[in-house]
Amino acid sequence: MNASRGRRLLVAVPMVTGLLAAVAACGSGEDGGAADGRIAVIASTNVWGSVAAAVGGDKVAITSIIDDPSADPHSYQATAADAAEVTTADVLVSNGGGYDDFFTKMAEQAPEAKSVVAVADSEEGHDHDHGHDHGHEHGEGNEHVWYDLTTVGEVADQLAASFGEVDPGAKQEFADNAAAFKGELDELNQSLTRIGDEHDGTKVVATEPVAHYLLESAHIEDITPPDFANAIENETDVPVAAQEEMSQLVTGKQVAAVVNNEQTVTPVTTKITDQAKSAGVPVVNLTETLPEGVTDYISWMSGQIDALSGALNT
Repeated sequence: MNASRGRRLLVAVPMVTGLLAAVAACGSGEDGGAADGRIAVIASTNVWGSVAAAVGGDKVAITSIIDDPSADPHSYQATAADAAEVTTADVLVSNGGGYDDFFTKMAEQAPEAKSVVAVADSEEGHDHDHGHDHGHEHGEGNEHVWYDLTTVGEVADQLAASFGEVDPGAKQEFADNAAAFKGELDELNQSLTRIGDEHDGTKVVATEPVAHYLLESAHIEDITPPDFANAIENETDVPVAAQEEMSQLVTGKQVAAVVNNEQTVTPVTTKITDQAKSAGVPVVNLTETLPEGVTDYISWMSGQIDALSGALNT
């Protein structure tokens, strides 16, 4: 899946390359930092920005490149303002794994910034030896790792370490904040365990495998036809046979819920959610970035876990 996302995101690379050439003339990231003395953190999305905020508290200034709840991160094209923003960073935090390649390209213009990457491919993994980039080796598979609470906790620890290097006087505060945040992640994991205990092996389908790790943690089985999921991931036409198979699972009530990514809506996915509603099958709407009015990761993820639990208990 990473490769398909990579192809999807690379559409924006020529534009980003041009932006970087323009920004390079304005300076590098060597003089980064917020004007008020706080650590300047630039995140690829507001999901990772919210994790950074939880760890950094009032000692960090967060800018998230993608913070529009209506935006599709897969097809985002960076602006000149985005590229300029990255050069001011003390710390960069991104998803990696082919998900936000637009950010990876811009990050090259901030070589002095510390970089935290949630999931690293094999090349990024080698950067650990240089003591500059930090990435969690997640292997091949689903790149939506902000739904993997273990990975999120590891990113929190990496951020605490990076912030502590920038502001050594607050090193313990950052470590304490990360520990508190991970304690809240543990509570979310307990909620997922309860779902698993009550609904172990329950079957669902998904309009896109955005919540793969969440469902896996809750022991919920995603039986979406592979041809359907792969076509959605690759942004290719979904085979008619796969659409029919998906429809039969939903209209025949062979699944307990339809998990729907609200940020990658297509006529095909809309047809599935409409069929679910007509059949009385609950639709669980999830997102890839924090929705409007939600500013912290724990509240966002807690709400989504509650939505899943509520649907399965219907």
